[in-house]
Amino acid sequence: MNHVRDAAMTALIFGFFASAWFGWAQEAPPVAWKKRLGIAGGVSIAVSLAGGILAWQHWSDGSALSEPGAMRRYGIIVGIECVAAAAGALVLGLRGKRELIAPWICLVVGVHFIPLAGPLQSPILFPLAVAMTLVAAGATPLARKRDIPPSATTGVGAGVSLLTCAIAALIIAVTR
Repeated sequence: MNHVRDAAMTALIFGFFASAWFGWAQEAPPVAWKKRLGIAGGVSIAVSLAGGILAWQHWSDGSALSEPGAMRRYGIIVGIECVAAAAGALVLGLRGKRELIAPWICLVVGVHFIPLAGPLQSPILFPLAVAMTLVAAGATPLARKRDIPPSATTGVGAGVSLLTCAIAALIIAVTR
């Protein structure tokens, strides 16, 4: 990330979505997880708010999305991601495999970070893509082994991955 605004926006967005994943993990987690999931969600929101404040303070600074064609590429990639996520969720729902929707969404989100790294000029997205994809691949087998819903394992893994990157981005934004 070459721009403070981009690092701050990354913290805002990833913090927000980390909180959403920790929320999804609360669908039916083990009782012992509930308090930790709530705390993780709260920390995620705090990181998101801090990123939002920094982004607002640096809004007139440069952004990778100001580069010619970057916003268009970003929009196309996110559009494809949304269609793929929704289509897969619809198919899984219609086939009675609703428990696999969280891992599917996690996989689509993870994979979409690879092409986003270019227009966002953000190499941090590559390890995040790997982490999210590994979470998606391992969530269901781990959930079955522990007799918990895949939303719990997926939500924790995706939430931790996104929160880690949100914190890293916030540190970058603060130290630039």
